[in-house]
Amino acid sequence: MKSYKTIIKEGYYLLEEKRSRFIARAKPITAEQEALDFIQEIKTTCWDATHNCYAYSVDSGSLYQRYSDDGEPQGTAGLPMLDVIRKKDLQNVVVVVTRYFGGTLLGAGGLVRAYGKACAGGLENAGFVLVKPCLKFNIPIEYHLSGKLQNMFLSEGFIIADTEYTHEVAYTIYSPIEKKELLEHKIREITGGVLRMDEAGIENIYIDSKGNVLENKNKEKKE
Repeated sequence: MKSYKTIIKEGYYLLEEKRSRFIARAKPITAEQEALDFIQEIKTTCWDATHNCYAYSVDSGSLYQRYSDDGEPQGTAGLPMLDVIRKKDLQNVVVVVTRYFGGTLLGAGGLVRAYGKACAGGLENAGFVLVKPCLKFNIPIEYHLSGKLQNMFLSEGFIIADTEYTHEVAYTIYSPIEKKELLEHKIREITGGVLRMDEAGIENIYIDSKGNVLENKNKEKKE
């Protein structure tokens, strides 16, 4: 499992160039079939469009990147869209740009710019997130040590998901997989050698550009 950048929700963008309308729709996906289903959905809905061009990039064990010009001159639609996805370093995303011809030819350069700009607009509208696989831990500690532990979590980049107060303080935190040993070491430092932490599986953590955790999903329980 590795971290990757994607979009958090479906995006939409409308671009008008010389009376042609370019409508971009972007969607986060987790498998190639989801991309193909979305493309077919747009083609069915926008059956009267001049073109429904697309590009997608999905990593479900292997990286698949595909595109289609859907009748536009070769290299003027799908490939510029895929280039935008690549330059933004995105994975698990599909974009369909629907064109309604306005009667004026744009030329190869104009088409490249229009499809690229529409694709970028759809992605920007969807919003970018970093998906980071993290270990989930439940860590109980005595009240008089809880402040030191909390400060350590924050200074070392561990994510506090929940805090429960009973006879002691119980933290639920997320740790990057590669920082598990550091977490154990820091807890022992604070507690004088006592290590109390229960591992509760792996979850994908969604982090926005400001470092805020948006949601946790796609949990994978350890066997």
